[in-house]
Amino acid sequence: MAAGTNLRTYFEGQWHEGNVPVMRAGDHGAWLGSTVFDGARYVEGIAPDLDKHLERVNRSAEALMITPTVGVAEMLEIVWEGLRLYPAKTPVYIRPMYWGIDSSTLGILPSEEATGFAVCLEEIPIAAPDATTTLTRTRFRRPVLEDAVVNAKAGSLYPNNARMIAEAKAKGYGNALVADALGNVAESASANVFMVKDGVVFTPIANGTFLSGITRARHIANMKAAGIEVQETVLSFADFETADEVFLSGNMHKVTPVVDFDGTPYRHGPVTQWIRALYWDWAHSVAG
Repeated sequence: MAAGTNLRTYFEGQWHEGNVPVMRAGDHGAWLGSTVFDGARYVEGIAPDLDKHLERVNRSAEALMITPTVGVAEMLEIVWEGLRLYPAKTPVYIRPMYWGIDSSTLGILPSEEATGFAVCLEEIPIAAPDATTTLTRTRFRRPVLEDAVVNAKAGSLYPNNARMIAEAKAKGYGNALVADALGNVAESASANVFMVKDGVVFTPIANGTFLSGITRARHIANMKAAGIEVQETVLSFADFETADEVFLSGNMHKVTPVVDFDGTPYRHGPVTQWIRALYWDWAHSVAG
């Protein structure tokens, strides 16, 4: 079942209505996990940082040793062609995807010569500004590069995310605050994380255990341009227990305020609201 509604799929050179089949049972991606994707957003007639998301899906493919077959300029044309099939104000999730088709050595290594490609568009509303979530600890951790392809947005990473969220839901929380291999906070189970203390914004330093997101980088740039002090540093769970505000940063909803972490309450505060406003002011300014 798809996450959204009103799906359209680009596959084999054309757009199709609906959630059409794109992968076969014998494709490497179907049984050995060589799938990568990225996610961008079309909201209010604009698609912020779309080119950066398309660049990253090609880098992700290379990290999984499959060959990206569509350049960014061509992919931009494909995506905008699909977006024009929707009314201009429709909120759309944009998901380009690659997967291995054939195998080579021992059947485990994907062939560099055979790569599948598709783009899926789904109508998914963006969360309202007052929508919030809650966080809890999880026993599951982020892997390191020696254990998993953490330098890619790979489908094979997401079963670990799923069990984090399942554990959080079972405890009555919306998401999980996740540690890296050393026990320091890395991000949430589905998005990067920021905290605010005494007017200063902090976020875990990118250490290779999680994707340092495109939206995360955009928030940091916007904050610095607005004169907000932001520090990328090592953060502990104890740091989050003393924070004034906490919010998640991801492509799906851009800014999601957190109002509780394992019983520690936060307010949906002014800094978080300011950062959200900065993002949309930037997005509309570059679109115009």
